[in-house]
Order: sequence, then structure tokens, then C-alpha cells
Amino acid sequence: MLSNLLIKNYALIKQLEMSPNPGLNIITGETGAGKSIMLGAIGLLLGNRADVKSLFDTTQKCVIEGSFNLAGYDMAPNFDEENLDFSDECIIRREISVSGKSRAFINDTPVNLETLRNISSQLLDIHSQHDTTTLGSNDFQLKAVDAFAGNAELLAEYQTRFQTFKTASKALETLQSQAAQFRREFDFDQFLYQELNAASLQPNEQEALEQELAILENAVEIGEKLQLAYSYLDNPEGSILELLKTTVSTLSQASRLVPAYDALRQRAQSTLIELRDLADEIDNINSTVEFDHNRTELVRERLDLIYLLLKKHQVGTVDELLAVESQLQAKLNTVMNLDEELLLAEKKVSTTREAMLITAQELSMQRRKVTTQIENLLLEGLVELGIPNATLSIQISDIQPMSTGIDSVLFLFSGNKGVKPQELKNVASGGEFSRLMMVIKYILANKRKLPTIIFDEIDTGVSGEIAKKMAKMMHNMSANHQIIAITHLHQIASSGNAHYFVYKDHSSDKTVSKIKKLTPDERVMEIAQMIGGNNPSEAVVNNAREMIFNN
Repeated sequence: MLSNLLIKNYALIKQLEMSPNPGLNIITGETGAGKSIMLGAIGLLLGNRADVKSLFDTTQKCVIEGSFNLAGYDMAPNFDEENLDFSDECIIRREISVSGKSRAFINDTPVNLETLRNISSQLLDIHSQHDTTTLGSNDFQLKAVDAFAGNAELLAEYQTRFQTFKTASKALETLQSQAAQFRREFDFDQFLYQELNAASLQPNEQEALEQELAILENAVEIGEKLQLAYSYLDNPEGSILELLKTTVSTLSQASRLVPAYDALRQRAQSTLIELRDLADEIDNINSTVEFDHNRTELVRERLDLIYLLLKKHQVGTVDELLAVESQLQAKLNTVMNLDEELLLAEKKVSTTREAMLITAQELSMQRRKVTTQIENLLLEGLVELGIPNATLSIQISDIQPMSTGIDSVLFLFSGNKGVKPQELKNVASGGEFSRLMMVIKYILANKRKLPTIIFDEIDTGVSGEIAKKMAKMMHNMSANHQIIAITHLHQIASSGNAHYFVYKDHSSDKTVSKIKKLTPDERVMEIAQMIGGNNPSEAVVNNAREMIFNN
């Protein structure tokens, strides 16, 4: 249950704090005093959108903090699913910075909004007068049936299997689309692969061939240049090698006279050896350089083939062509194995669909099993709340599998004798919606382990004796749930265990909304004013006191 609520710097609220009673809490106040603002703040704890425009003081951050006592509610598994530490005392906090950035915390651990919603939705349920329209939606009606039947675990199991089936179906669709495309492209891909495979390309082949062709096409000139270079190095008639030999001999003679000069001789000797090797290498290369017309044509043809393949596949190197060849081979192998892959994918779809439908049928059976019981309880409640001629039936029809199952749930209602029941959204009035929603909340209260339920003027459109009976329902619910009820009806206000009054304070430069817990005497006067206006008579005051006492 909500043990403490703190609201700071939100809308018209500078700072507001309340510690609700574990039972039935009543909140009253004039229209516009700030009751809806409180609900807006609590909505932030439920993960609603934050807005920097909500700041009371735009230079300070906004803080909404709810402290919850979770002892006895078996909430630990919910926290485990979100990887959060659990304790019986839980604090949920939402902050809005001056820049508009929102942050959320659960027990001081930062969480995202999805995690916040998953946890807080298990702690709080807010029902506003504006939410009665949701009663007409098939989605709400289906959820109501599931809640009454206790289908939470079964529905979660179904949704897991439904998602597995959808994933398998999507994978099959993708594979089928891919298979169709691959088969359309198979002949062309096979031609491209065979062309590349027949070319027998080798890594770095292009560079080697281009160098070889450059030599073949310039063989005569290259031979002449190499021969001339060789002759400079090793020519009996004054070659560099002969002169260097003489240099080595001369330095050798000098080193005999001065041993330190032997270093010069050694350097000259090393140069002589290097130049001798260079001359031999030039001679060897020159012996291989010759013009070969046939080889030249072969190399040109080979390079032309490589250039053609490079252009066709829009790549720049032979290595990239080899990669294309590998990709084509893999694609062709995939096509060859498509039938087997498709068969496995189809089998998976069939298996997951069968598992999904088994759970879906069990879920459907559980829903159908409780419809009569729900109808009877709702009708009993409606009679109690002043609609004695109401007729209501719940229709469940088969649909294709969806995330909620294979059922469409439809509530058919009539509030008048002799009028055929129709869809709720087409026939129910505002007052009937409020009463029907109250009855649904009442019969579902003990089906959900929900610590706190907040009613925001759910009594719209009712009064008198009906309001008393609605108050009794709330009081009965408060035996197992903490109830917070915002109301304008004295019949409901008088039934609470605690009474809070929301008002506007105009004493400062800026109007602020405040809340206070009424003392017994203040409570009597507030209810008297709800009955008889600002200046209630003594009889009205006594009536208010009697109403509180009798509750």
C-alpha cells in the first residue's frame, strides 16, 4: 500500500505530503483546488509522460516520491524479473529537471520508463471518471474476464508461445522470399560463377602479369639499357670494377704503411663485392629479357580477361574477384540446400503453432468457464446500484490468433426492461458506465493482488441511496486493499477511515494547492458543507456527524 506520498514543485503544488490510511481514504475539495493535479503527479509514478511545463518553480527540479509497504503482497518475483532488489519498503521516485529531462528510480536504482511501468502498475490502479469510456472497448472487457479468471500466468505463457510462433513465421516468410529471389537469379549466378571459376584467378596475378607485359613489350630497349649498364660495371677496357680493383690494391699498400688505413681498404673491398654481385644480377636479368610474340599475346589476353571481369563485377582487384566468386558459390550452395531449409522452417512454424494453439484453447476455455459467473455478479451489483432491469451478457467469439489469444470478448448491455442488449459503447449512459465500472472493480478487487486502488470521481452520475451503496462497496474493498477516493458526494465522503481536504492557498504571491488531513470536527463540517453549502444549519451538521458515526 501507499504509505507516504511526496510532491514537490509540481504544477500548483509547491510541496505536498500525505500518509494515507491503510483502509478507505477520502479526498474532497472544490473544483480546481488541485485534486486532479495530485493524480497527475501520481501518474508520473506510473510512467506517464513528464513535461517541464509542469514545474511550479522553473528554477527548481520537480520530485514525486511514493513510499510503498509491500509486506504480504508477494511482489518479489516482479522485482526479480526487472533485476531489482526487493524489500518490503519500496520507494519509487520520479524527477523532472529544469531542462525537462526526466529520471525514474526504484529504491534509488535508476530505471527506464518501461521498468517503472512494469513495477508501479502492480502497486497502483487509478480509475478516473474519464476512463469509463474504456469500459466500452473490447480490450478492457477481455482484460476484465482474464483478471476474474486469474489467467495472468496462462496468458503470459500463451503470449510467449505466440511470439515464438510469430518469430518462426517471420523467419519462414523471409526464407521463402529469399528462396524465390535466389531461384530467379540462379541461372545468372551460376553463369557468373562458372565464368570466374573457369578463369582460375590467382591472388596478385594482375600485378605480376602487368609487370611481365611491360617487360615483354619493351624487351629490346630494356636489353640495350641492361647491357650498357653491365658494360659500365664490367668492361675490360676501363670498367668500374677494374678501377675499383686498382683502388683496393692501392689502399692495401697504404695500409701496410699506416695500419689505420685498412678501414678504407675494407670499405672499398665491400663496395667491390657489392658491385660484382650487381653486375652478375644485371647480366642474369638481361639473359632472360627477350621478345616473345606468343607470350606477349597470351599475357595480353589474360589481362584483358581480368580487366573485363573487374569491370563486369565493378571491383578493383583480383582478390575482390575471388571474394565475389566465393560469395556466388555460397549463394549457389544455399539454393541447392533451400528445400531442406524450407522444410525445417515449415516444420518449426507448424510445431510452434500447435503449441500456441494448445495454450490458446486452454485460455479460451478458462474465459468461457467464468462468463456466466461474471454476468451474475455484475447483474447483482447493478441491481444493488439502482439498475434493477439491467440485462448483461458476455459473448466470446473465435478469431485468428492474436497477442491476446483466439477470443474476441464483447459485453452486451441494456439498462431498461424490454430493450435488447447491445454493445456497451452504444447504449450505456454516463451514470450506467460509472456504476458498471464500479461493480467490475468491486468483483475484481479480490482477484488481483493490487495494494492500492484510486477512484477519481467514479461516482459521476449517481446520488442518494445509490451513492450510499457505492460507498459501502468501497468500504468493503478497503478490507483487503488500500482505497483512495476523490469524491463530491457526502454519502461516500462520510464512509472513509481518513479524510483529506485539498484547497488553494492565496496568501503568497503565487497561488498554491495544499492538502490537510481533517480532524474529526473539521470532517463533520466539511461533510455538512457538502450537504448544505457554505453555511450549513445545525440540523445539517448533526446529520453529517450522524452519517460519520454510523459508518
